[in-house]
Amino acid sequence: MNEPSLDQELQQLQNVYSVITEFVIEYSFQIAGAIIIFLLGLWVANKAANIVAAQLKKHHIDITLSNFASNLVKIIIIVMVAVICLGKLGISVTPMVAAIGAASLGAGLALQGMLSNYAAGITIIVTRPFVVGNTIEIKDVSGVVEIIKLGQTILSNEEGEQISIPNKHIVGEILHNSFAYKLVENKFNIDYQADADHVIQLINHVLATAPAIYKDKKPLVGINGFNPIGMEVGVRYWVPTKSYYEQKYQTNLAIIKALTAANITIPCPVKEIHLQH
Repeated sequence: MNEPSLDQELQQLQNVYSVITEFVIEYSFQIAGAIIIFLLGLWVANKAANIVAAQLKKHHIDITLSNFASNLVKIIIIVMVAVICLGKLGISVTPMVAAIGAASLGAGLALQGMLSNYAAGITIIVTRPFVVGNTIEIKDVSGVVEIIKLGQTILSNEEGEQISIPNKHIVGEILHNSFAYKLVENKFNIDYQADADHVIQLINHVLATAPAIYKDKKPLVGINGFNPIGMEVGVRYWVPTKSYYEQKYQTNLAIIKALTAANITIPCPVKEIHLQH
C-alpha cells in the first residue's frame, strides 16, 4: 500500500482545523455565556446560602436545621443554573430528566436502606426530637449527640468513643432525651433500727455539696421499699453525661464515707446453715 503523501496529510490537518474553527466560531459565545452564567450562579448560590444561614442564626434556629436549609437553598439554585446553562448550549433537558427519573427508580430499589436513612435524617432535622449537645438513649445505646447527618447520627461517650447510629434506627423507636445530663439511680439497704430521717439528711447533704450534680433538677432521696434485709433507700440525681461514671463513683464514695462516719451500717444478706448430727 502506498503511504499517504505529505499533501494528503496536510489536507487532513486542514480539515480538522476547519472543523475546530467552525465549532469555536459557532459555539464559542454559547460556551462562554454558559460558563459565565454557571460561575455567576455558583456565586449567587453561595451568597444566598450564607444569607439564609445568617438569618436562621440571628433567630436562634438550631445549627443542624440551619445547615440543612442553607444547603438546600444552595442546591436548588445550582440545579436551576445548570438547567439554564444546558439550554444556553442548545441541549434539551427533557430527555435528561426522563433518563434521570428512570435511573433514580433503579437506584432507589437498590439503595432502599440508604434512602430510608436519608428520609429519617430529614425527619430528625425537621422535627428536632434532639439537637447537638443533647444526651439520648436509643436501643440501649446512649451518648451525647455530636453530629446529625442526613444518613446517620454520631454520639460520643465518656470513654471518648464515637457511636454511629443509622437514622432509620432512631425514627419510630422509643427515644430517651435527657439533654446534657444523665440520671444516676442507686439503691441500698439500711437496718430497721437505723434512723431513716438521719440517713436521708446525710445523703441530701452529700448531694447538695457535690459541685457537679445538676441542681436545677432536685435530687431525690427516700425509702424505696422494704425487704427481709432492711429498709431500701433510693437515691436519684443528675450529672453531666460527659463525666457520668466519674461523678457517680465520686458521689457513691462520699455517701458511704458519710454513712460510715455516722455509724450507719449497710446490712448484707446472711444465710444460716444448721447441721444435724
